[in-house]
Amino acid sequence: MAVPADQFGSAAVEIRAVLKPGYGDILTPPALEFLAALHRRFDARRRALLEARAARQARFDAGELPDFLPETRAIRESDWTVAPIPVALIDRRVEITGPVERKMIINALNSGAKVFMADFEDSSAPTWEAMLDGQVNLRDAVAGSIEYRAPDGREYRLKPDTAVLVVRPRGWHLPEKHARVDGEEMAGALFDFGLYAFHNARVLQGRDRGPYFYLPKMESHREAALWDEVMGFAETELGLPAGCMKATVLIETLPAVFEMHEILHALKTRIVGLNCGRWDYIFSYIKTFRAHRSHILPERGQVGMTVPFLKAYSELLIQTCHRRGAFAMGGMAAQIPISGDAEANEAALARVRADKQREARAGHDGTWVAHPGLIPVAQAEFDAAMPAANQLGKLRADVQVSRDDLILAPPGTITRAGFLNNIDVCVRYLAAWLDGLGCVPIHHLMEDAATAEISRAQLWHWLHHEGLTLDDGTPLDFALFDQAIQTIAERLPKSGLPGQERVPQAAWMLAELTHARQLADFLTLPAYALLP
Repeated sequence: MAVPADQFGSAAVEIRAVLKPGYGDILTPPALEFLAALHRRFDARRRALLEARAARQARFDAGELPDFLPETRAIRESDWTVAPIPVALIDRRVEITGPVERKMIINALNSGAKVFMADFEDSSAPTWEAMLDGQVNLRDAVAGSIEYRAPDGREYRLKPDTAVLVVRPRGWHLPEKHARVDGEEMAGALFDFGLYAFHNARVLQGRDRGPYFYLPKMESHREAALWDEVMGFAETELGLPAGCMKATVLIETLPAVFEMHEILHALKTRIVGLNCGRWDYIFSYIKTFRAHRSHILPERGQVGMTVPFLKAYSELLIQTCHRRGAFAMGGMAAQIPISGDAEANEAALARVRADKQREARAGHDGTWVAHPGLIPVAQAEFDAAMPAANQLGKLRADVQVSRDDLILAPPGTITRAGFLNNIDVCVRYLAAWLDGLGCVPIHHLMEDAATAEISRAQLWHWLHHEGLTLDDGTPLDFALFDQAIQTIAERLPKSGLPGQERVPQAAWMLAELTHARQLADFLTLPAYALLP
């Protein structure tokens, strides 16, 4: 159902979706006026920056390699620091992330983590209902009134002492097709940010709680500068003190790792830190080098954070952030506890311990987990290595990272099991995503859009460069892929899969994307067109 734009006065916002009870309290005329102002002021810049991304990728496809920018050398080499970090964010040793679903929000805020990142992006499928319900849920969480009654009668409410709330809006590239301003689709980023800020920023600022944001998928410091202007404009429009909105930026694209100093500088008055968004970073590496046979990665299970190009990325991020007085956050532990198998569960927890020990000893100031059961494991490692609130004093002057260190592909193999796992994980995740779920447990890992993107991009990369083989000598070609797609039903569970009825559609979509002559920038863009 389309709601006429004139219902909202001069906002000129057209909502092309059903307005469920409660949505009117979010999509108020003043809130829509604010959204319209954000769109009119910033969307042309956003589109120009997306065009700049495409132009740079074309240069990479033609043989240019990513590198540090010569024109911004003065920023990298001069002495400056970011603004002081708010007291509420001084200790971020364990952060939990998850979608903006009502029960999830309550459990995450109550989990004992220092921070909860409520995610409108990779762990949420952006259905209209999920995005608007998320805004309702966060408004209630900020007000302290959020509660949930499960079908079995259990009730969930907030404890007195909760995690600090940080919100991740969608990336610059994602649209919100249900909201149009002057006939143009809004950016999902501005839609999510705008509604959350409009309804919650004053309350949060009054409590010295921000509002705080995680900013995803950026590829350049110019994109960071746009976010800085968006937040500054919002502070003025909403009557907030300048600089009260704070941001942490995910370094999850290969181009961005060459501009970390510049990104910190562009957001100098409001940035708190950078985060190693490791899964999207691997995906971005594949996408950046899609035309380069010399940069093909082995199967996903062999590309851990100790391989040289990822170790260089992590350590350079720590050094860069601490030099500038900003936090260097570690990456996601995607494991989830395994019930009914003590041995397998302990093996999974051992992998988490080793990963968090590595991060803490390297100098990270905190880390991410996807499940509350991992919080004690992660916290124990950071408590042991980081008795203070953070490690800003650990400058890592020993780190010396070159351009080549950041782009050198590691050796490895592609096994039949790894090849089939990429197909199966991508199809299972996409089927669930098309059914409205953005965060899906598969093989005891919490998969989101980032890990599905690795699987999808690797398949394309392997198959579009002739002559690759599996480790047993089998040619890695489209005949092998097509046969694996056609027999996928034989490998998946016969019941109980999230989005089970969507599996044929997901398999067809993966086949189309893999056969396409050019690697699609994001799986979620064509998939979004299939969502209601």
